[in-house]
Amino acid sequence: MSHAPQNPVDTDVPLNNFSHCHAGILRHLDTFGELPALLAPAQRARAVAEDIVKFFRAAAFEHHEEEEQELFTAVLADARPGEERERVQAMIALLTREHRDIEAQWNLLEPQLKKLAKGQPAEVDGDAVSRLVEQYKAHARFEELEFLPLSEQILGRNGNHMAALGLSLHMRHQPVILGHI
Repeated sequence: MSHAPQNPVDTDVPLNNFSHCHAGILRHLDTFGELPALLAPAQRARAVAEDIVKFFRAAAFEHHEEEEQELFTAVLADARPGEERERVQAMIALLTREHRDIEAQWNLLEPQLKKLAKGQPAEVDGDAVSRLVEQYKAHARFEELEFLPLSEQILGRNGNHMAALGLSLHMRHQPVILGHI
């Protein structure tokens, strides 16, 4: 099915053909002129996606594991029976649930972010990114303002326990060196 041109060309005036061609070329060139301004945000998006893909799983997931295996265990073990231990248990339960929720959110975002990091087309859910960022900020704020000061108070009662926690964390971050045969 053929369509009539939007602006019919007067074939009696052949120079109009050239003028109409220029109009189309100029429209496309105007659009092309937008390209440099669009490249910087696209390159920044790719770099941000690449950085967070490399960082998040290793840093956040490992951090959660360390907290749960080392810090939470030590604080719970040293908490006084009764109200203090119940408070610690409730905080640990909340923080652990938040860890799993944050990790689940990341697992949904990561495949698309990996595509974006490679420069491939990807549909990243902006609302999901915002939710994850806000939840993690709130999670970290709660830990910094509530849980860590309480942990310091509890573990600080016994300097040996604080030192043991420090040594345990230090050992987890040391590379494994195998002896030579």
